[in-house]
Amino acid sequence: MSLAHAILGLLQQEEMTGYDLKTSCFDQCIAHLWPADQAQIYRTLDKLVEQGWTTCKVEIQRDRPNRKVYSVTEAGIAELIQWLQCHQPLPKVREPLLIQLFFAAQLPNEAIIQLLKQQLAARHEKLAECESIELPTLGDQSASREQILQRLVLELAIRREETYIDWLKTAIDAIRHQ
Repeated sequence: MSLAHAILGLLQQEEMTGYDLKTSCFDQCIAHLWPADQAQIYRTLDKLVEQGWTTCKVEIQRDRPNRKVYSVTEAGIAELIQWLQCHQPLPKVREPLLIQLFFAAQLPNEAIIQLLKQQLAARHEKLAECESIELPTLGDQSASREQILQRLVLELAIRREETYIDWLKTAIDAIRHQ
């Protein structure tokens, strides 16, 4: 997935500023899927404007800096639709904790357990964040198509965190009993 396509998808829903994209979307709505910092978002917005996939209008404000409001163009929608239909390769996984654990035989068990417990706490926080997202349940007949698709994605994120938590508990137990 590319940040550009995530932004196009979000702007398809409504026009926004870069700040709105960061605070309302990336920090709250899709942080569990694709994190992005403010600088990345603004650099990508500039590229999207250059490519003709978005437009930017400046809203003059008194007492505040002017706002740049971005909206998706027809070319941007066409690009998004084309991308939505493309097969995505499996992501390259980079798990620093797993590399640490792979080479941790020289550490005492308590040091390894401490690393695992820290990760366990972080995973519990991430799970709580995912579970706090309010979307209709899958069986809810009043849910929109968009909400059902978003719920499916959220369910995978929740299950991924639950699986990681279960694995961490197993790993802690295995190290304790070694």
